[in-house]
This record gives sequence, structure tokens and C-alpha cells, in this order.
Amino acid sequence: MKLIGTPASPYTRKVRVVLAEKRIDCDFEIHQPSAPDSRVTDWNPLGKVPVLVVDEETTIFDSRVIVEYLDGVSPVSRLIPEPSRQRILVRRWEALSDGILDAAVGIVNERRRPAGEQSSDWIVRQLGKIDRAIVEAASQLGDRAWCYEEGFSLADVALGCALGYLEFRFPEIPWRTAHPNLNRHMDKLAKRASFEASVPKV
Repeated sequence: MKLIGTPASPYTRKVRVVLAEKRIDCDFEIHQPSAPDSRVTDWNPLGKVPVLVVDEETTIFDSRVIVEYLDGVSPVSRLIPEPSRQRILVRRWEALSDGILDAAVGIVNERRRPAGEQSSDWIVRQLGKIDRAIVEAASQLGDRAWCYEEGFSLADVALGCALGYLEFRFPEIPWRTAHPNLNRHMDKLAKRASFEASVPKV
């Protein structure tokens, strides 16, 4: 298997963390979708990363689909519970965290447009989504050690990647000081080898 992605992509990072936590060997190939000579569409017709190339005939794309596939490949460190209710609650955390990323990545892309073509109102709406989602995450985490029940799960992976991306691209958002529980949680996640090895970079 090989993973197609970029070091700066938080969605790619989510898959890289899951691969490390599951102890699955996988080559990581860096391909920038926006590059003029990009080959990403060879693996994903949508031209987006990450893409997991399973074999010559099978590719899997969208980080949510990839991590679900990987969690079933190996019984090591199960990250998504089997029972329906528990599974939905973990995936809800993932949806909340990915929502933060969708808004944040959207802002990054909007700010790359010529100044006269950017929509400040649209950016403000996306920032509002991020702020509300952070408040929700802090409320749901409370004083617990992990996002869901008593152990590390995909919920923690997704939240850690979302907060890590905000730290990378939006240092002006004061989520660490505003929400000490998220600050503590991120500090704990950052010490895991899977997170240390996948810190986003340009």
C-alpha cells in the first residue's frame, strides 16, 4: 500500500496517524494536487488527497473512508467501536473535527485568491463555524481524559489533527487559552509518536 498526500494536509495527517497507531506499513508519497504536473487525478478523479492506493486496481479516497478501511485491516488498537451507538458517537467527533478542517482549509484557499476577489463575509462565516465547533469540542470533552469513554480512539485522532491544523495555519485563534481542557488534551496527543511524526509543514 501507499498513501498519496501532502505534509501540510490535515486530512492526510489523520490517515498517517491512524496508520502509525495501527502499526500498518505504508509508503508515503508526496503529491501536490495543485501542481501543474500533478498525478493525483490518476488515483482520485476528484483530484484531492489523501488517497490510499491498495493495489494496482484499488484506490480509496476521502480520509473518513480510508481510516474506516484501515481500522478493519488490523485488529491492533481498534479506533472505531463496533456497537452502533458507540460507533456513531466516535464518528460524530470526527464529523465535528472535520468540519473545523473544512472551514479552515476553505479560508486558507480563499486567502490565496487575489485580494480583490476574496469574500470577507464568507471568511467571517467560516471563522464562526470554527469558533462554535471549538466551543462544542471543549464542552463535550469536559474533564475526561479522552474524547470518548476511557481510551484513545478515532475521536482523539480527528480532534488532534483539527487543533494541530489551527495551530499551524491560524495561530491567532486563541483556543488554547480559551479552553484549557483542549490545551491539555492537545499537549498529551502531541507526545504520541504518531502525532510527532506527522506535524504539518509546508
